[in-house]
Amino acid sequence: MEKQDIMINVDNVSMRFNLGIEKGFSIKQWFVDIGKHKKKPKNEFWALKNVDFSINRGEVVGFIGSNGAGKSTLLKVVAGVMKPTKGSIEVYGNICPMIELGAGFDSQLTARENIYLNGAVMGYSKDLIDSKFDEIVEFSELKDFLDVPVQNFSSGMVARLAFSIATIVEPEILIVDEILSVGDIAFQAKSEAKMMEMIGGGTTVLFVSHSIEQIKKMCNRVIWIEHGVVQKIGGKEVCDEYKKYMKNK
Repeated sequence: MEKQDIMINVDNVSMRFNLGIEKGFSIKQWFVDIGKHKKKPKNEFWALKNVDFSINRGEVVGFIGSNGAGKSTLLKVVAGVMKPTKGSIEVYGNICPMIELGAGFDSQLTARENIYLNGAVMGYSKDLIDSKFDEIVEFSELKDFLDVPVQNFSSGMVARLAFSIATIVEPEILIVDEILSVGDIAFQAKSEAKMMEMIGGGTTVLFVSHSIEQIKKMCNRVIWIEHGVVQKIGGKEVCDEYKKYMKNK
């Protein structure tokens, strides 16, 4: 694998969380604990442990694993949303992270206003959003709801709007976390077709899904993570090994 072909390099990455730090804390309890010479217990959770892999330009890589395996945490670390406790990540290209669709919306604002707000959060210029506005509205199928506050939208409508904004440009790297399972069946098919179009254009994709069939259909390499540890990296046969593991679990 030549250096110039690598888009993402994850080197010995670990991610630690301190659980329950603030739970039940009060000044009164703090003095009581001191009086009892009580030490605060360490409550550490390692969501990722020594994760290593590289992804080439144009690859579509699927991440599988049971709930709480560390998949979403890993994508957030790659996207730069979180900083790893240990290790390093090198990314060679601009990233479009579709991890928590609608997270950048203001529920009090209308859909029209949120298109510009969310676009700005994603780094799009006003001129770009102006030029793509009709395309966003058409894809989202929310023309009749443009001046309705987003707080009155269903979760599916929010997902449709967020996905339509996020995909107005074709990034070099696309990070997708379960977004194709949101919304009605028709929109799922439409968003999958849009994803396939982006993949066909050479976009490098990191894709998390609990649908093994979807992973098999869209990905040419699979990374299986369990308890924060990479279990196996390979082709679509990794999906079959994971299914056996889950069946015998």
